Amino acid sequence: MSVGFIGLGVMGHPMALNLARAGIPLVVWNRTAAKSEALHTAGATVVASPAEVFERESVVILMLADSAAIDATLGRGTTTFGATVDGHTIVHMGTTSPDYSRTLEADIQAAGGRYVEAPVSGSLKPAEAGQLVAMLAGEQASVAAVRRVLEPMCRDLVFCGPVPNALLMKLSVNLFLITMVTGLAEATHFAGSQGLDLDQFVAVLDAGPMASSVSRVKAAKLVAEDFAVEGAISNVLEVSRLIAAAARKSQIASPLLDVCFALYGETRALGLDGADMVAVIHAIEQRTLSAR
Repeated sequence: MSVGFIGLGVMGHPMALNLARAGIPLVVWNRTAAKSEALHTAGATVVASPAEVFERESVVILMLADSAAIDATLGRGTTTFGATVDGHTIVHMGTTSPDYSRTLEADIQAAGGRYVEAPVSGSLKPAEAGQLVAMLAGEQASVAAVRRVLEPMCRDLVFCGPVPNALLMKLSVNLFLITMVTGLAEATHFAGSQGLDLDQFVAVLDAGPMASSVSRVKAAKLVAEDFAVEGAISNVLEVSRLIAAAARKSQIASPLLDVCFALYGETRALGLDGADMVAVIHAIEQRTLSAR
């Protein structure tokens, strides 16, 4: 199966590379053309517009930043939308609100297309290693038709039922991730402020039952003060906003998420929008300084 891929950002770039390296014929487009160079080297065909991707391929993966980028790429709300999606399977692998995804599916199906929700769990390193976990939702025939093309990017593929269950699952998983990493940052700040050896702190954490692949990666970044992006503050803020909105709509309490949302907003205000999510430790440090 050949496939189109649109969106070569922090996650999309390594995901598309894994497809190309697996020998899947690939047609790619990205708003910033320079990000397509490595894909061209890996054998992908780089085109000049999203329209060319849809002209060449019937299955198109979207790994785009938000709903506005998706709508612009598909021409949604314009006279070109129907012709763009008719006869195509659109695979939405980014993170948007569940309600948006539900209406997008309805519009694509009404125009003669198919739709698969396929958000992923994992950050840059799992994306590079092809170890993401994809949550799939949609009509079973549509999902079955694209499973094989998703395998080079993912360690596991989990079918969650109808749209928007995959995005609801993604938000649930990310709620845990956000609160866990924020707790790790606060624990690291506490240990350092008490004068403890942070390498020893990490060794104790790694030896105990709380250790995970996430805690090992993020604790190492915190101790090294390495804020190079794997999952950006801006992305965490947006996902937190989506979770909070879904919780409010369903009248679900989200007290830990609400505290984290405030902290990541404070981190953005410090000019760290593009830093890794562990940079939230700076907001915690600022709260400590303000309390003294």
